[in-house]
Amino acid sequence: MSTVITVQGHFTAWYPAERATVRLAVGFDGAKREEVLASASAAVQTVTDSVKRLHDADAGPVTWWSSDRIRVWAQRPWNNEGKQLAPVHHAAISISVKFKDFDALSEWLAEIANVPGVQVNGIDWTLTEAKRTAVTTEVRSRAVRDAADKARVFAQAIGLANVSATAIADPGMLGVQGGGENPAPSMMRAAAFAAPAPGGASFDFTPEDIEVAVSVDARFEAS
Repeated sequence: MSTVITVQGHFTAWYPAERATVRLAVGFDGAKREEVLASASAAVQTVTDSVKRLHDADAGPVTWWSSDRIRVWAQRPWNNEGKQLAPVHHAAISISVKFKDFDALSEWLAEIANVPGVQVNGIDWTLTEAKRTAVTTEVRSRAVRDAADKARVFAQAIGLANVSATAIADPGMLGVQGGGENPAPSMMRAAAFAAPAPGGASFDFTPEDIEVAVSVDARFEAS
């Protein structure tokens, strides 16, 4: 008579970031729509010109970038006496820029820090698609091995020596309620950074390693 053993395997690994995507916002507001729009357009032009100089999809340092259209809108604020004031016009745009060269990224951040209206909202650190595929395969394999090792320990604890797998699945697909990670995890980390000191040449930031974590559910028969 065989005994059914159901376990969950886990494995986590960390890898150095290979790409950094900067998230920028350009925004202005003021009483005159034309002036606000002109200021935003000028700032966007300065930023995109600097990006185009660095852009090369293969060689980098910028491998990809995108921007949306400038959004312009107006609102009438209220003062603390309940009176509605004259319209305030706003213009904003979001820009994303992906770097493969982190030294070039640091220098570029210092450059655009001097552009009026530009705000850096964050940096997302990722792996390349090829690296992500390779490490996901490895981490999934290690998670399955962890499940098999766990099943053998359980079997040996009750005096059983022969263990064979009957089912392996993503978490929850065997009807087991577990707290494992998503089998296809997001491999992205955000990093904080500091603006350069006056007269400084670059931004100070530290790329975060990318955590790749996988869980699997597995069912074994032991005899």
